Amino acid sequence: MPSENLRFETLVALKNSPKGQLKYSPDWLDKGEDVLARCIEVSSLSPLSGQILKRMSPRPLLKTCSLTSCVRDTSPGLSEDAAACGSLPISPRPVLSPSSPPPVSIFTEEEEEKKAEEIKDAPVVSPEASVSSTPSISVLSPRATQMAGCIRMCEQKHKARAKMELSLRQEQQERLVATVANRESEQLKRFEEFMELKQRQDYQSMRDMMEKETQESIGRQEKLREEHRHRMKILNLRLREMEQQRLREVELERQRQVEGRERHRAINAIQEEVLQLNQLLQPRPSTHTDSALDHAPYITRGNQLCSQVSEVVPASADGQFLSVEDLTVAERALQEMRSLVRGLQEEVTQAAERKKRDQEEEEEEKKRQNELKAQQEEQKKNAARSTIEKTKREGLQTGADGSTLKWYNALQDSANQCAQASEDLSKAKDTQMKKLKMELQKAATTPVSQIANSSGSPLKEAFEKIDKLLSGRPVTSAGKSVSTSQHPQGLEFVSYRLAEKFVKQGEEEVASNHSAAFPIAAVASGIMEMHPKIGDLILAHLHKKCPYAVPHYPPMERGTSVEDYQRILGYRVDDSKVEGQDSFLKRMSGMIRLYAAIIQMRWPYTGKQGPHPHGLSHGWRWLAQILNMEPIADITATILFDFLEVCGNALMKQYRGQFWKLILLIIEEYFPRIEAVTSTGQMGSVTRLKQFLETSLRTKQISAPKSELGSAFFRS
Repeated sequence: MPSENLRFETLVALKNSPKGQLKYSPDWLDKGEDVLARCIEVSSLSPLSGQILKRMSPRPLLKTCSLTSCVRDTSPGLSEDAAACGSLPISPRPVLSPSSPPPVSIFTEEEEEKKAEEIKDAPVVSPEASVSSTPSISVLSPRATQMAGCIRMCEQKHKARAKMELSLRQEQQERLVATVANRESEQLKRFEEFMELKQRQDYQSMRDMMEKETQESIGRQEKLREEHRHRMKILNLRLREMEQQRLREVELERQRQVEGRERHRAINAIQEEVLQLNQLLQPRPSTHTDSALDHAPYITRGNQLCSQVSEVVPASADGQFLSVEDLTVAERALQEMRSLVRGLQEEVTQAAERKKRDQEEEEEEKKRQNELKAQQEEQKKNAARSTIEKTKREGLQTGADGSTLKWYNALQDSANQCAQASEDLSKAKDTQMKKLKMELQKAATTPVSQIANSSGSPLKEAFEKIDKLLSGRPVTSAGKSVSTSQHPQGLEFVSYRLAEKFVKQGEEEVASNHSAAFPIAAVASGIMEMHPKIGDLILAHLHKKCPYAVPHYPPMERGTSVEDYQRILGYRVDDSKVEGQDSFLKRMSGMIRLYAAIIQMRWPYTGKQGPHPHGLSHGWRWLAQILNMEPIADITATILFDFLEVCGNALMKQYRGQFWKLILLIIEEYFPRIEAVTSTGQMGSVTRLKQFLETSLRTKQISAPKSELGSAFFRS
């Protein structure tokens, strides 16, 4: 198009125009200068404007043109030109289009020169003055005015030509827009066809995917059906197993009930027989006069066995079945009752025979006994002299003899084996096992803690609880029933803890309260007699905490630290801090007093015949062994005084003259050795022992301890 070819020339013309060459300055506003002030030019007419008008218009120009005589055209363009002609004395320079042909001059050269001179001589009025001032009379000549009108007409022609070109340009644009619209509609159709194709493809892929998912779902359903059938088979098998298990449990319950009824009938028969045998233990009128035969132990033991069987029977009376252990306990009680009846009958027979023989040989026996006593006295005197001479000649031992050490080591091995046997229960980490351990420990130690010297009934109750627990029967502790049969190691655990508790009572309770020794010793001796294994454990714990109860002075072996050796001697060592001597002697005194009480006490309700399992003979052996060993400062005097104060009266009654010879030996031979190893600050125990020995030897009497339990105590 022509307009497209003239774009570059138009841009060059605009660039070369005053506005195109305008340079921006940031100081215009500060100086108060207008931005376009430098591009404003004073409009003026070319000197050749008249010739141009003559060539453009063949008609003669108007002669005059003024503000009052200007003819207004009816067209908008002409009216505007006329108004401009009256208001503007000088019209702007015509701008011709580059494409329009140059105007042809219609004036002669002379006329053009005159017009040019007139134009030069005409005064020039600035646009600002023309705009701001009121309408004034034109100062131009008629010729100049005519020239200005011609210029306006030329401008109108150019505007018309521009309008025509603009309409042509608009038509071209419309055609271009129509072409673009057609092209775009075609592209839209192609896009719609493409979208339709894409939609058909998506639909086809969706349908394929749905068919695939349908096939997969059908496969999963088949798999689920197969798994369901498999699970139904497993459930049917389990149901059959559960039904078989239920039938077995029903059969076992039926057998248990049958066996329970059998045990119930058996316990009734056992109880009936025990009650009948208990009647046989009662003294007959013919035997009341026989003072040699004592029915009290048999009657007491028989009553205990009847009570033991009666404790089992109420459980079956409540609708519960007896356990095999309860029936075993009842059978043992029946066997023991039978043995009691046989023993009583044998004793009755033997008593009758002895009575006859005693009546016949009474006088001869008296003579023989007198002779034997005289010989024994002479032998004992000779033995005492030889012992004193041997001691003076050879000196004393620094440790226990071989037999005593062998006995001591055997007891310690027995205690260690018991501890190892119950190690799994002692170190149990399972919550249930820990709970059972605590219940068993409470059941074993609580009765021992409740022992007091108030009356015999609490002692008997404590003894029965301990005896029942050690026999495997259930006992109630803290409102819960517990038994050693609940765990394979229950009996070993209870035995070890029980023995440890007895010794701890002597270490703490007896040490602070000397009167508590005899009640604890009474129960301990009864347990030792009924359960010999517990007696060995009690002695083992006592020897471990108080080696002077053996007596044994452990030597310090090579490689043993001072702290470990002090623990072996019985001292308490906490964080490398050894307890004070007073506290140590107090604890040793408590344990020695408990040991002295045990060897002379016997539980009155056991009904067993024979010697004490650990009686006064062991006390005599302990005293003799102490005197054969070199004394230790502060310790030997303390334990000798405690032992003789508790057990001296019983030893005096048992050994009589021999005991006083032993006391004399202590005063004359052994006491100087004690004084020799005792320092000035340790003379308290030595003085107390010396006063006790001298008073006893002077009065030939050792008083019984004030806290000793008599027969009246156990009847209360």
